[in-house]
Amino acid sequence: MAVAAGRAFLVQPSSLCFASHNNLPKHSFGNTSTSLLVKPGNARGFARHMVRAQVRPTWLPGLDPPAYLDGSLAGDFGFDPLGLGEDPESLRWYVQAELVHCRFAMLGVAGILLTDLLRVTGVLSIPVWYNAGAVKFGFANTETLIIVQFLLMGFVETKRYMDFKTPGSQAKDGSFFGLEAALEGLEPGYPGGPLLNPLGLAKDIKNAHEWKLKEIKNGRLAMVAMLGMFVQASVTHAGPVDNLLLHLSDPWHRTIVQTLANSGS
Repeated sequence: MAVAAGRAFLVQPSSLCFASHNNLPKHSFGNTSTSLLVKPGNARGFARHMVRAQVRPTWLPGLDPPAYLDGSLAGDFGFDPLGLGEDPESLRWYVQAELVHCRFAMLGVAGILLTDLLRVTGVLSIPVWYNAGAVKFGFANTETLIIVQFLLMGFVETKRYMDFKTPGSQAKDGSFFGLEAALEGLEPGYPGGPLLNPLGLAKDIKNAHEWKLKEIKNGRLAMVAMLGMFVQASVTHAGPVDNLLLHLSDPWHRTIVQTLANSGS
């Protein structure tokens, strides 16, 4: 009966058209071996849907992103389960906040790995990264360093906030000690210029979507890495290079599973 039903189904070419799996985009779940049968009237809409799927990747294949996440932002894959960016003004602020956190995380990860490598190899006699704040500097006391940091970072953050509220205002003559031309003020969060874009990789910020996407992806990875380093330091009381060498010495028994399982003992 199943064979007969199948034959009756397949001998009606006038009501169905065949869409081969070769015409479908390949997703992260692998290649599908299932053939699709599509009605002729729906073929055009089906093709438009597939084109949209190819042009707009989402964090979960097949999931329709929120309407306010239209793919125009760098790194926008439609992920906002809590609806935090539904308000346009809040979304603008979250974009800038993520960008700054990404850059700090990338600097932090690079600094931790480099100094930890120099410490483990004996090139420098320095403490592990989470004890670096306890080191006293001979050229200035702690109070002086805190005041200088507040002044410098406060000035930079104030300028950044002013540019966020009024885009382009910090590129006007007289707004930055005559150095406005060196910053260019292309877009909030992307000042550019020879100071912050010396290689000229993204002179036209409107055509720099690829660079912005790479930065946000690497920044998100760095934020996850920083979280891992925080947990790692709290559980093992060692640096990341120490943990890596310990794992390589006994890969089957020195893993995150065993470490977390023995952390309470």
